[in-house]
Amino acid sequence: MMTGHTMKLQQLRFVSEIAKQHLNISRAALALHTSQPGVSKQIRQLEEELGVEIFARSGKHLSHLTAAGETILAHADEVLRQVSAIKAIALEHADKNAGTLGIATTHTQSRYVLPPVIGRFIGKFPRVALQLHQGSPVQISELAANGTADFAIATEALEQFSDLVMMPCYYWNRAILLPRDHPLAAGSTLSIADLARFPLVTYTFGFTGRSRLDEAFKQHGLAPNVVFTAADADVIKTYVRLGLGVGIVADMAHEADKDSDLIAIDASHLFAPSLTSIGFRRGMHLRSYMIEFIEMFAPHLSRGVIESCALTQNTQERKALLAELTVPRYADLLTVAD
Repeated sequence: MMTGHTMKLQQLRFVSEIAKQHLNISRAALALHTSQPGVSKQIRQLEEELGVEIFARSGKHLSHLTAAGETILAHADEVLRQVSAIKAIALEHADKNAGTLGIATTHTQSRYVLPPVIGRFIGKFPRVALQLHQGSPVQISELAANGTADFAIATEALEQFSDLVMMPCYYWNRAILLPRDHPLAAGSTLSIADLARFPLVTYTFGFTGRSRLDEAFKQHGLAPNVVFTAADADVIKTYVRLGLGVGIVADMAHEADKDSDLIAIDASHLFAPSLTSIGFRRGMHLRSYMIEFIEMFAPHLSRGVIESCALTQNTQERKALLAELTVPRYADLLTVAD
C-alpha cells in the first residue's frame, strides 16, 4: 500500500535509465552523473511507496522487470517525454532561435547529403548547437527513440521503432563503380547476371539500402559474390580502386569531380529504389528551428504536414496523411537546391 504522494521525477528517470542500461545500475548511475547506492536507494523507496517491486532481484543484481514494472516503465517514459515537451515549449517562448539539435544518421547522409543543408541551417540559426551522431541504422533509431538525438535519418531499420514518427524524405538508387580498365566498363546495359560474374564491394548488411541489393540477386536465383563490405562509401571506393571488385554504392556517394578515375553506371534498372526517412520521438515538441531543418532537408514536408504528423496519435491517420505526398527522387532535390 502506498505510504504517501512523494514520488519524485528523478525516481522515474532512474527507472527509465536502468531499463535503457539493461538493468545495470552502475552504468545507469554513470549516465545520470550520480552514485550507484543513491540510485539503488531511490528505487527501493519508490517500490516501497508504490507497494510493488519494479525490478526482480537475484542477489544484489537486478534480473528482470516485473509485470508491474513493465507497465510502470511505460508510464514513466511517457511522463518523461511530456516533461521534455514542457521544457521545449518554455525554451521556445524564451528564445526561439537558440538551443541544440541532435541528428543521428549514417555516414552516407552525413558525408554526402547533409553538408549543404547544415550549411544553410547554421547560416540561419547560428545559436543552435548541432550534434551529429553516426552509427548503424538500428543504433540511429535507438538514439532518437531514447532522446539522445532529436532526429534519426536513415534508410533501413527505422520502421522497427514504434516510438518514432517517420516521414519520407526522398527515394534514391545505386551506382555501379568500376576502374576504367574493368571488363564491364566497355559493355552495354548491365544485368544482375553480369554483376554475379564478378567479386563485389558494397555496404555491410543493414546499411544504406543493402537489403535491396540482396533481394535483387535472390529474385534472379543468384547469389552476390560480396568479397568486401563497409559502412562507408569512401572506404568502398578505395577498395574498388585497388581492384578488389565492382563497387555498388548509393548514387549520391558518387562525386563526378572527385571520382573521375572511376566509371559510374546508373543501376536504377537493376535494383528497387530505397526510401530515406526522418524520424522523431512520438509526443516530442518540435521547436520552430527543428521544423525548419526538416523543411530544408525535405522541402515537400511543409510545416503544416510536419505539425500534423507530430500531433496525430493514430498511426493509420498519419500514414494516410503521408500517403498523399509526392516524395521526390534525390536527383530532383538537387535540382531544387540549385
